[in-house]
Amino acid sequence: MPTLHLILGVLVVVLNLAAGVVGAWYWVRVEPSLLFWRLLRAGQVAIVVQVLLGALLLVLGHSADGDLHIIYGVLPLAVSFIAEQLRIGSADTILAGRGFSSSQEVGELPPEDQRVVVLSIVRREIGVMTISCFVVVLLALRAASEAGAI
Repeated sequence: MPTLHLILGVLVVVLNLAAGVVGAWYWVRVEPSLLFWRLLRAGQVAIVVQVLLGALLLVLGHSADGDLHIIYGVLPLAVSFIAEQLRIGSADTILAGRGFSSSQEVGELPPEDQRVVVLSIVRREIGVMTISCFVVVLLALRAASEAGAI
């Protein structure tokens, strides 16, 4: 099982790095991206499975190679959760910044103006989640370093 934990750790890094790069690309281009969201969600699933497997290894008596490995291993889960909360607030932030009190008011705008507002919201969401992907990569690499894997 420790080998599976290592493989999942690599998967966490690869998926989140890929999501971060794709997200940065689409953030710069100000375009929505289905690929980004799929990579992001796959990376988040990998984080959850990785943390659960790490916890199972601890319960089964395997050594964690120090407390820092555990901290750096669990922090990506916290970062993902916090980023999701920030993402959820993106729409409200954009709407309030443009003087709208609700999304219904945006629906009254001409289609092109609606598109501008929606793209602003999507861009903010992609930006927040992209940053979280890069933070997760750094934390996962640090966890691997603490375990002596790199």
